[in-house]
Amino acid sequence: MALDVGEKRIGVAISDESHLIATPLTTLKRASKREDFDAIAKLVAGHAVEKLIVGLPRTLRGEEGPQAGRVRRYVEALSAAVDTPIAFHDERYSSREAEDRLAAASPRRRAKGEIDAAAAAIILQDYLNQRLRDEG
Repeated sequence: MALDVGEKRIGVAISDESHLIATPLTTLKRASKREDFDAIAKLVAGHAVEKLIVGLPRTLRGEEGPQAGRVRRYVEALSAAVDTPIAFHDERYSSREAEDRLAAASPRRRAKGEIDAAAAAIILQDYLNQRLRDEG
């Protein structure tokens, strides 16, 4: 399962059982950390998640800026609430790519939450592809 943690929403995506295909699952509206973590823990338990992949926002130069620090602190607190390994994955361009893909699929205007879940799926798919390359 992948999370695209934003300031207002968290995009969530899940992979198939073979760990080959990522699909947008839902978008959670951010509330308190406790409410966020409870919602994430329910999704993790409900989907028998083996690992959480969290998008880490980096600058165009690949460096970590203030937003990456916020995500790292959030995930540090999340790790105490879920008993699942968590890994970070570079999320540069994921939201823009999600917007482009959704626009190509349909000209209708997309809700921000739909973009967030699609961005999480892009993060997860990139992670899965990289893992396959590394193993192959």
